Amino acid sequence: METRLGFRQEPAGTFGAMSGFGPGDPFLADCPARLAVELIADKWTVVVLHGVSRGPVRHGELVELIGGISRKVLTQTLRRLEAHGLVRRHAYAEVPPRVEYELTPLGTTLIEPIRALTDWAREYGDAVLDALDAAAGPAARND
Repeated sequence: METRLGFRQEPAGTFGAMSGFGPGDPFLADCPARLAVELIADKWTVVVLHGVSRGPVRHGELVELIGGISRKVLTQTLRRLEAHGLVRRHAYAEVPPRVEYELTPLGTTLIEPIRALTDWAREYGDAVLDALDAAAGPAARND
């Protein structure tokens, strides 16, 4: 049986009963939630979405705003976000050419979750770094 999105759904009482996972579980390959996680797990996606959330912005402005991202990687990221319907590219018929990027209504829905992740990072970032230091300590001493 297929779901509305075209994903295969196992008959009730089969797959979920054996594995503990049920239809729509984000760990399954055919779950839409997994697509979202894979999309935002990219190194630059969340940063670019945040940069574009400030309103129509040009490519060069994003490079300066973000810092550390190459023009090529920014272009690839913007194209991927555009293909997923999260960013809109608007090319103006001017000389010299002018292109601006802005969030689509769908892209705008990710801004609040990005803010929540940012708040989490501010609150727990030091604890994560401490854990990384503690985990690296014994390994570094054994080398």
